[in-house]
Amino acid sequence: MQAHKVVETLTPAVIAAVLLPTVFLYVLFKSKQNHRLPPSPPSLPIIGHLHHLGPLIHQSFHHLSARYGPLIHLRLGSVPCVVASTPDLARDFLKTNELAFSSRKHSLAIDHITYGVAFAFAPYGPYWKFIKKMSTVELLGNQNLGHFLPIRTQEINELLKTLTEKARRRESVNLTEELLKLTNNVISQMMMSIRCSGTNSEADEAKNLVREVTRIFGEFNVSDFIWFCKNIDLQGFKKRYKDTHRRYDALLEKIISEREEKRRKEGKKEDGEGKDFLDMLLDVLEDGKAEIKITRDHIKALILDFFTAATDTTAIALEWMLVELISNPKVLEIARKEIDHVVGNERLVKESDAPNLPYIHAIIKETLRLHPPIPMLIRKSTENVSVQGYDIPAGTMLFVNIWSIGRNPKFWESPLDFKPHRFIEADARKGSLDIKGQNFQLLPFGTGRRGCPGINLAMRELPVVIAGLIQCFEWNVGGKQVFDMHERAGLTAPRAEDFVCVPSVRENSPQIST
Repeated sequence: MQAHKVVETLTPAVIAAVLLPTVFLYVLFKSKQNHRLPPSPPSLPIIGHLHHLGPLIHQSFHHLSARYGPLIHLRLGSVPCVVASTPDLARDFLKTNELAFSSRKHSLAIDHITYGVAFAFAPYGPYWKFIKKMSTVELLGNQNLGHFLPIRTQEINELLKTLTEKARRRESVNLTEELLKLTNNVISQMMMSIRCSGTNSEADEAKNLVREVTRIFGEFNVSDFIWFCKNIDLQGFKKRYKDTHRRYDALLEKIISEREEKRRKEGKKEDGEGKDFLDMLLDVLEDGKAEIKITRDHIKALILDFFTAATDTTAIALEWMLVELISNPKVLEIARKEIDHVVGNERLVKESDAPNLPYIHAIIKETLRLHPPIPMLIRKSTENVSVQGYDIPAGTMLFVNIWSIGRNPKFWESPLDFKPHRFIEADARKGSLDIKGQNFQLLPFGTGRRGCPGINLAMRELPVVIAGLIQCFEWNVGGKQVFDMHERAGLTAPRAEDFVCVPSVRENSPQIST
């Protein structure tokens, strides 16, 4: 425990302070190139701009951009980077120069945990295109999402039932854990037909591993940035990510082996039988004529991709949404009136009600504006490009700070206020602000080829879950109206503290069936 605390204190600034006294010779001078680079803060030998960064990198970038401009150039150790913090810059990088920035960030932890073959970090090419098509057309296509509707409905009912039982016993409940369990169960059943049981099940282990992985992927590892530290494990990072990989590999090997045995005994599922993703991938693995050859490691990496993309992010969005609603009781009351008008109190809200709940959708958009679960889009340039008169050399890391864009007063009126009605007003002006990647003020799911393939699943889950929580429960949380809004460091940006409360069943709430 003490060792873990020491590791957490090794922020980029602390590491810089430790390294500087020991570095008495600046050994890395490159010949001066005639690049017109964006503005840059003062840097130091060896570490570059690392001393400017705190544990929450997106917030550090936000403060630097406020001082040095919306496009800045940084050298993080030996890694050249640019940070873009406006919608027009996001468009220039991610749309105008999309192919040049189609590559994803890699790190020692990412490469090791994902077997070096993850879809999320794969280069744009035949393998990436094949998996993207399989993901969006088959696993996350409308037909398969329709097939898994009963599972989503059952899991939402289980959440509401748990909260109801806790409320009647006046017991506290950890909403952070319950929301994570909900989203994990949905994706676990779609991926591998397993779910959390609360008794050390495979799905429980997968849920625990997901948060470890997203945290490790987003933490700062000095070995990734300072060239002469590449083989020095200063923070104990290597030990942590190797242990996580070992546990994940053992879990997936067990699940895959059991499925292969079942397929040998019972045969393969036919198309239209609601295959889970593991069945689809095993079909490709066993098909000698498949257009793309995949290995067992590909299957494990792909399953991890979907777990990390669809579990943590959706749960984070739901938690931020609920916290903002409790903190803004007038918004909560408007949402409740909309649900009462559209659905009533004779039945639970359903997915089919979602198109008739525009204010709920506005709440979702406003939450994703203020609290994007993944606060930055990270890419890497594969060729030299010019953006707004500046030269961006090949091999430069790009950080599009969507967290910063969502809080910029030049693009949002009263940006720090939670005002879902801004989206209703935009719709009324026929200037709808969508979240599908076409409006660069709002990019919670990314944009273009590298946009999140799970957007359709997320936008089926989010409205019905938050509407159900509003419909069935009072959320005054013992009179507490002010929450800690600090974030936790990592690839995602969840609240730093778990959300624990004693729920209260709303009067005349509908019967919850299971």
